Amino acid sequence: MLQTSYYHAPLATFLTTPRDTILGELSRSHHFALEGTQRDAWLVQIDLLQQALAGLDSGTIFFEFAIPRMGKRADVVLLLAGIVFVIEFKVGSDTFDRAAIDQVHDYALDLKNFHRGSHDVPILPILIATRAGNVGPVDIQWAVDQVAAPICCAHDHLLPVIEAALGNAVPRVLEAAAWAVSGYLPTPTIIEAAQALYQDHAVEEIARSDAGAKNLNTTTACIRAVIQDARASRSKTICFVTGVPGSGKTLAGLNIATASVQQDDAEKAVFLSGNGPLVTVLREALARDQCARTGCKKQDAAREVASFVQNIHHFRDEALRDLNAPPERIVIFDEAQRAWDRDQASKFMQAKRGQVGFDQSEPEFLISVMDRHEDWCVIICLVGGGQEINTGEAGLSEWMSALRVHYPNWRVHLSDRLSDPHYGLQASAEALTANEQVTWQPDLHLGVAMRSFRAEALSEFVGHLLDNRADLAAQAYTKIQDRYPIVLTRNIDEARAWLRQQARGSERYGIMASSGALRLRPEGLNVRAKIDPANWFLNGPDDVRSAFYLEEVATEFDVQGLEVDWACVSWDGDLRYQKDAWTAHAFKGTNWQKVNAPERQTYLRNAYRVILTRARQGMVIFVPEGEALDRTRPPAFYDQTFQFLQACGLVCLS
Repeated sequence: MLQTSYYHAPLATFLTTPRDTILGELSRSHHFALEGTQRDAWLVQIDLLQQALAGLDSGTIFFEFAIPRMGKRADVVLLLAGIVFVIEFKVGSDTFDRAAIDQVHDYALDLKNFHRGSHDVPILPILIATRAGNVGPVDIQWAVDQVAAPICCAHDHLLPVIEAALGNAVPRVLEAAAWAVSGYLPTPTIIEAAQALYQDHAVEEIARSDAGAKNLNTTTACIRAVIQDARASRSKTICFVTGVPGSGKTLAGLNIATASVQQDDAEKAVFLSGNGPLVTVLREALARDQCARTGCKKQDAAREVASFVQNIHHFRDEALRDLNAPPERIVIFDEAQRAWDRDQASKFMQAKRGQVGFDQSEPEFLISVMDRHEDWCVIICLVGGGQEINTGEAGLSEWMSALRVHYPNWRVHLSDRLSDPHYGLQASAEALTANEQVTWQPDLHLGVAMRSFRAEALSEFVGHLLDNRADLAAQAYTKIQDRYPIVLTRNIDEARAWLRQQARGSERYGIMASSGALRLRPEGLNVRAKIDPANWFLNGPDDVRSAFYLEEVATEFDVQGLEVDWACVSWDGDLRYQKDAWTAHAFKGTNWQKVNAPERQTYLRNAYRVILTRARQGMVIFVPEGEALDRTRPPAFYDQTFQFLQACGLVCLS
């Protein structure tokens, strides 16, 4: 487990301990080669704090306090009179840059949201530039959740800042030892999780493990047991992992893939996804992080990452070229329900890859590729219900059909939730139950959403909304509204302003819409202008290509499997509420056409399901007013949708 801090002591002890003694303890806890710059930074911090805090005789101090979700450590955490002070140093700097301010703010927010002992206590983030002059009077601004806006100060102004905070605080006892080990329940973004796993953090260090949530570690342990059994018995095995949106399915798969980097060649794994933006963003994030941490060349980092995170279509094309067994014995297919059916796969392979006569579904072909191994192999299918958003996506029926008809000797491990209607296997459930090769396992299901750490019932709310159950949606929203705000607006600029007001630190926000929302263009939102996912999800607020600029619109194809902290979901006339029901429409040429095919209606509802579940902390839903003189977007296309959303319990901003 991750060490909580490198050094901690009662403040009175710290103030009287020789700095070399403290430095020695910090160095012993570091576990890495100690660079001179780090040693010098610690010495400066020790000296400055012993001088600045000399007038205090109570409290506890922690150096290098772990922030697991972010894979980082805060320089200093000070517990004093029931307040948590998070102190970050910029040694040798005389300025306070935006990134440093956001960093210390992020640490404070991370403690508030994920550290059990910090949920109900005031937290004050402080940034100290060691060569800065006095920055003026102390003005502490506390937010509703008791996390203050960061204070920037010179080292000799630290004590007045602390005294100002204590002067307005209600005295309370915060037992330091219990606080430090009270439990950390992080729910990282998939990007943060991938980076932490790649740095060899254990999954339990970055994923919540409280009794109220499904323990992700249980599912990953179950998958590892399946792998070990397959290797020991020299058998070919496939397992299906299910979960609600945002429950950690992709995290479970990445955990297996990144762990395999440290394994022997026999257990090398590759994470495969047909979700191009997800693969692009993960690869870029891991490569950037690797470069920042190690100083290696970007191309070398990218090459290493590409060995275990790949686009499933590239894997498929390589298997067409090389008929030998692939080098990996373990493959993880993300969003397996999105694999192509026989018709779609055949059309593509014959037209785009020159494979005349190709007559297999994508699941059948992918199983056949792994079946080339002479002895054992494992396929791990990560499955989301109600997530199909493309023509030809087969759900799970093609996987089951391929196993039943062509690979009956494969061992099959199924989540016990696959009988749920969302997964489309009701027709074959009885046959699967009777098959002696099939094992049903409850530990292969992840039942609690982790993406929205403030709103574990978000997926329930969205489900009722899209299933036309306004009363149940309103009931579901009452469970989450105090932790996960969802508001309505008819003005896109009002939506932008709300996002900027909500976000703190480096919390990311962005605008989303369905790919069929073609008549949002008069509002300045053009879904046909494709985003660069890596720039949109990873770049900072000073980059016009990033989500922060609130100019480029991401669609369901860009954001599936990824998330932001705050989202604006822009609702067009493609999915509109009319005559007490949702109706689906597609804009062709200059007119809207009603969509009658049930399959295409499902794709459209799922597109909205995706964009409505991408925000971790809250969202604003923008429904345009429309324009009476524009027959492609009259108010009638939008007003009833807005009224239905109000009936679901949502309140308008103005």
